Amino acid sequence: MAVHRRRRRRWYIDPRLKLGALGAALLVLACAVIGVLLARRAPDPADVAVPDYVRQDYLTVNEWSRPGTELKEIRGVVIHYVGNPGTTAQANRNYFESLSSGKEGTYASSHFIVGLEGEVIQCIPLDEIAYASNTRNGDTVAIEVCHPDETGVFSPVTYDRVVELTAWLCQEFRLDPEADVIRHYDVTGKVCPRHFVDDPESWEQFRADVAAEMEAAAEQAD
Repeated sequence: MAVHRRRRRRWYIDPRLKLGALGAALLVLACAVIGVLLARRAPDPADVAVPDYVRQDYLTVNEWSRPGTELKEIRGVVIHYVGNPGTTAQANRNYFESLSSGKEGTYASSHFIVGLEGEVIQCIPLDEIAYASNTRNGDTVAIEVCHPDETGVFSPVTYDRVVELTAWLCQEFRLDPEADVIRHYDVTGKVCPRHFVDDPESWEQFRADVAAEMEAAAEQAD
């Protein structure tokens, strides 16, 4: 007896449909990649509003302490100490302003100064460079920190504020505390900030505290 086998029917798919489906899949993938990149992209420094605890007291535009040069992208935060024990944030801000006369022939400034009581003064807008970190002036934000004595150790309230401010900057500009938060010492070899150079473990602890602050802030935001 003859056995008749049924031939499987082969479905024909129009190549144009295949190309259309592939194109749609690629479009979805491209949109997902663009979305991730946009989410990670740091904002324009000019569009960022500072926290409420920051008091803005900008220096006048001048050659010596606020040149008005555009800071296009922020790739790091540099920590400094004022090196003048017992002085206030306002006194150091006023010193930067006094340089505008050019009599001292000194270039110096900072975006932020954190004081002995945790007060914060912003001297330079975030979209302008400060004269603080030498070869890194063009892509970093500088924080000067006041200290009560020559050891350069920050008071607890000052320390906590520097952690908070640094964490905010890292969060805002998509920075990694482990890689993008540095000391003035790391740029030029200058012993600044003194305590964080003399005691490297305290520096590592500071960056760990910044990371922990970022994590806590993110959890609160959720």
